[in-house]
Amino acid sequence: MDPDLHKITANGVELAYWERGILTDERPTLLFVHATGFHGRVFDRILESFPDHHSIALEQRGHGRSEDAPVEHWASQGRDLAEVVTALGLVNVIGIGHSMGGHAMVDAAAATGAFARLLLLDPTIAPPEAYSDPGPLMTVEGGVHPAARRKNDFASPEEMIERLLPKGAYALFEPRILDDYCRYGLLPGDDGRFRLACPPEVEASVYMTSRSNGDIYRSVRGLNIPVTILRAMEPTEESQRGDFSFSPTWPGLVNEFPAAREIYLPDCTHFIPMQKPDEVIRLLREEVSAWHRTDNRTE
Repeated sequence: MDPDLHKITANGVELAYWERGILTDERPTLLFVHATGFHGRVFDRILESFPDHHSIALEQRGHGRSEDAPVEHWASQGRDLAEVVTALGLVNVIGIGHSMGGHAMVDAAAATGAFARLLLLDPTIAPPEAYSDPGPLMTVEGGVHPAARRKNDFASPEEMIERLLPKGAYALFEPRILDDYCRYGLLPGDDGRFRLACPPEVEASVYMTSRSNGDIYRSVRGLNIPVTILRAMEPTEESQRGDFSFSPTWPGLVNEFPAAREIYLPDCTHFIPMQKPDEVIRLLREEVSAWHRTDNRTE
């Protein structure tokens, strides 16, 4: 079944989310949050393996069908998510967050107490010192991130697919997921053409503020629930800055959580759920089974 699209105002921004199933005390809610530049429907391929569960795939500010609000501080996404969780009355949540979505998930879990377990897919949490000394920003002429110049006009999703396939890690995406990314990542314009659902200037704002949330470690260290981290291949000395194939997650992060394990995927790019959806499904089934075994339900 296709998910239902809903909208809710949280933290002063209208946010969209895709919902499947019915909220119940008998099973955990599966809450998905996507990476920068993506949207909630990129998880369709994974969610189809959990038809009996209540699930929500949030679209973060400036992404998908949510309000086009730029990101001025990375703490805002965590506050957005926390307010959505509270407003919807969610409890017994298993959170699945990719990249920036994983970062936001950690803050929201610490703020709400509604989460039972976390599955973090390369959650873009840098070492603590990176937040006090972020180093030079990657900019082009005019002081903007290169993402601000991304192509933002397409005749069709097929044109977008054709353009992306030769670039970066897109050829490693499962074809179905690449199709979902492009098909649901474009919005129709009045001229019959399509624009990115995450405008380039919004994507650029995310990268330009990526070292703004040093308080993330307060959430990390105060989170007393089981956490599983999937970490992609580490950058090499030859890696080019801005190559999103490599992991942006600090290898020492696992030791900062009170109860965490890490699974290192040296053969996988940062786009873990697009490249290895079956591995994510397998691990999420483990998380669901563990929830049932421990019966650690949030009242």
